[in-house]
Amino acid sequence: MARFKHNARRNKKWGSAKPPVLKKQPPSVDHVTGSKIPKSFVFARGKLPGPLKQLELDLRKMMLPYTALKLKEKKRNTLKDFLNVAGPMGVTHFLILSNPKSVPHLRVARTPQGPTLTFEIHEYALAADIARSQSRPRCPQDLFKNSPLIVLSGFGAGGQHLKHLELMTIMFQNIFPTIDINTVKLASCQRIVLLNYNSEEKLIDFRHYSVRLQPVGVSRRIRKLVQNHQVPDLRNLQDVSDFVTKAGYGSESEPDEEAATVSLASDLDRVNRASTKSAVRLQEIGPRMSLRLVKIEEGLCSGGVIFTEFGKGDGEANTAEGEED
Repeated sequence: MARFKHNARRNKKWGSAKPPVLKKQPPSVDHVTGSKIPKSFVFARGKLPGPLKQLELDLRKMMLPYTALKLKEKKRNTLKDFLNVAGPMGVTHFLILSNPKSVPHLRVARTPQGPTLTFEIHEYALAADIARSQSRPRCPQDLFKNSPLIVLSGFGAGGQHLKHLELMTIMFQNIFPTIDINTVKLASCQRIVLLNYNSEEKLIDFRHYSVRLQPVGVSRRIRKLVQNHQVPDLRNLQDVSDFVTKAGYGSESEPDEEAATVSLASDLDRVNRASTKSAVRLQEIGPRMSLRLVKIEEGLCSGGVIFTEFGKGDGEANTAEGEED
């Protein structure tokens, strides 16, 4: 009898086993444009100090949703290991952080055959540092459901067509998915990555912003009432009109410049409606970096040197392969 009960428990245990649940993979091709969606790995080579390790996590979050947010790294992993995994997963770009001789570097590489752009990180600020510096930091979770827009400024270098600037432009443009302005939904445009090239100092200012639209001419109190669907506290007011006209909550917070407003072609939400003017608000969410291009290699972290800040290049073979590989 005891044996029968034991078997019953064992059968019940095996019978309750469930098949593993496979996570839904993001699409590899845009269903509207038909173009391949770029995907990325963000990882480190060599040992990184704590702040640079956090910068790696911030970059992964910025590259969402088409990146491996929880990519596992081990000391024994080589670049070839990441490349072998990248192929089946459709990964098109590597963002590699390193710290050779205590100088932070960022390499942006196209897989599987290159080229590779190596940047020296002169300055950087983490997303947490930027949030602490703001009185009202804003970073909702649904902000990262869609890829950011990419805006490049100053890469024309006064009309000069320099090869290294063209390569940088192509690399940065292709690292994020392209959009079709005729079919894109305004609600999906919630983030923007801005890269500004300073030709005099040869530095790239890298910024990451959230984008908000606020209706022009609507008081902050009315806007919050419509958005939050909550009954306001009117106990200390004599009339409901006091709620609307009370000083300090009017539309004076809206920008006065005409260039800072847009006319919406379609409804965005309950507040921002079609054919109405809305103010465009950018709020930095980080990370922030100041980059200098130091080298461009033909291959994936190897091969001939196309450009170098130190006076060599034009196809010269790279004999000192890397700082940490």
